[in-house]
Amino acid sequence: MSYGTLVDVETLKAHLDDPNWLVVDVRHQLSDTGYGERVYGQSHIPGAVFLHCDRDLSGPMTGRNGRHPLPDPQKLAVRLGEIGIGPQTQVVVYDDAQGMIAGRLWWLLRWLGHDAVALLDGGLQAWQAASGAVTDVQPTLKAREFTPALRDAWVTADYVMERLETPHMHLIDARGPDRFRGENETIDPVGGHIPGAVNRFFKDNLLADGRFKPAAELRAEWLAVLAGAEPDQVIHQCGSGVSACLNLVAMELAGLPGSRLYAGSWSEWCADPGRPVAR
Repeated sequence: MSYGTLVDVETLKAHLDDPNWLVVDVRHQLSDTGYGERVYGQSHIPGAVFLHCDRDLSGPMTGRNGRHPLPDPQKLAVRLGEIGIGPQTQVVVYDDAQGMIAGRLWWLLRWLGHDAVALLDGGLQAWQAASGAVTDVQPTLKAREFTPALRDAWVTADYVMERLETPHMHLIDARGPDRFRGENETIDPVGGHIPGAVNRFFKDNLLADGRFKPAAELRAEWLAVLAGAEPDQVIHQCGSGVSACLNLVAMELAGLPGSRLYAGSWSEWCADPGRPVAR
């Protein structure tokens, strides 16, 4: 059996020694980009491998392509193979930020054609609350061959611009409501949102303890957000194409697959003063 959205703590505990399972730690903080690597070195789930949000899960910035551009898929595939992900590997990814970073690796693997990837439901906090073991021991990596099979999973700024406020695109912004309104913008140089976008804060998919809401509850909420739009009309975005991935996970859980990511998101959009802004 493979897992394509979530794995709970007890299931992961039962597979910690399974050679076909690989745990990936992607802890990260925007304000301290060395944080994840530092805390991983101090303590992590046994066997977990660390990937860095900027170095591994993103490509180089140009000043016009957003804060977390997509990585080159071939280079990413090589890196994934280096850490031990092959065609039969069940990947479990976790962070300590309510899945905000973990969702990015989930989406990247799906983009590259690897469906056996799941978030640890509740993240590291749920693992610790259930007395899950931790260690500072670095795992021995066993490289595998990872062959990408790219999917039509993301869109460009031009795609979004051509479909602004039309029935052919339902744009959903995963940022907090204040940033969506253009208030308290401390990350990007311009406040506001893309015209026609609606707001679905990524944290609204979660319970108070950081685990995902039940699928039926998510489905009811997401059908209200979609307002009659089909999932394949939905384009997700956020500040830089990271937290929006959690909304894609939630739609999958809700039985509403087929939406895509505007990878550049607000940080790319607002880098061009010629693009319209709503507040």
